[in-house]
Amino acid sequence: MTRALGRGGLSVGPLSLGTAPIGNLGREVGEDEWRGALTAAWESGVRYFDTAPHYGLGLAEERLAEGLAGRPRDELIVSTKVGRLLAPSASDVLDDEGFAVPATHVRVRDYSRDGVLASLESSLRRLGLDRVDLLLVHDPDEHYREALEGAFPALEDLRSQGVITSYGAGMNQAEMLADFVRHTDLDVVMLAGRYTLLEQGALDDLLPRCVECGVSVIAAGVFNSGLLARERPREDVTYNYEAASPEILARVNRIADVLEHHGTSLPVAAAQFALAHPAVATVCLGARSAGQVDRNAALLDAAVPDAAWSELVSEGLLRPDAPVPTAV
Repeated sequence: MTRALGRGGLSVGPLSLGTAPIGNLGREVGEDEWRGALTAAWESGVRYFDTAPHYGLGLAEERLAEGLAGRPRDELIVSTKVGRLLAPSASDVLDDEGFAVPATHVRVRDYSRDGVLASLESSLRRLGLDRVDLLLVHDPDEHYREALEGAFPALEDLRSQGVITSYGAGMNQAEMLADFVRHTDLDVVMLAGRYTLLEQGALDDLLPRCVECGVSVIAAGVFNSGLLARERPREDVTYNYEAASPEILARVNRIADVLEHHGTSLPVAAAQFALAHPAVATVCLGARSAGQVDRNAALLDAAVPDAAWSELVSEGLLRPDAPVPTAV
């Protein structure tokens, strides 16, 4: 079953693919791995692929181009992002922002109109496409005014000209996204890590505002940096880019206790939770191999008993105003 993605006629399935991992996030990814991930995603029914220049200094975009070559263009949705221009660099060291790639370029933050147009032109070249369907302003946390006055008007022009179908912003915070919903005509937001089984603060402002304004939400980071990705979190797992506190670990283990009691698990519930909200169009999960794609797809097919959600609420582990999936 598909849902609307934005107001321009795009539709998307419940599972979409994030391509940061195939951009060598954390480690080098071999050709068989990343090609296998893209093939498995297509075969599992994924038709929406999200990428960005930031991911591997353009490597993820280039690999996505190769992996989707020959696929019917009108059957797939591709989004990329603006805000980080890639400028050539003479450095011979490795990238220092988490990707195992040579630092052949540096990221230059640019949320101006010219920056948006230059970024899109470069992305289209790397992607081997004549258009992308969705453009997202990427992490403008410290660049609010420049994004509001430069990037968003440029995106509005691109949409009105038919160059893109939809536009929006992708961030790790809900507050600024809610402000962008109030002050621009974006129709999609990507919210990473802020509406999950662990935290539901986006219910206070962003999500109801998205419903009111007809803005679609792409839920990313639903495993909270790995905290919810396994049946039990590792002791050394991170949360918001720092070591998870004992209090957070204890809460996650309490959630796991409830889910295990009902015959399910953290990853299953975490993958499905956000999809119950009417604003959420799809859950975007990253993967670097066919095995990871298959595992992610299986998470959405597993049943979570209604009683599990009810007990999480009664135990104070889930907000009572959070919509939850209904077992079929």
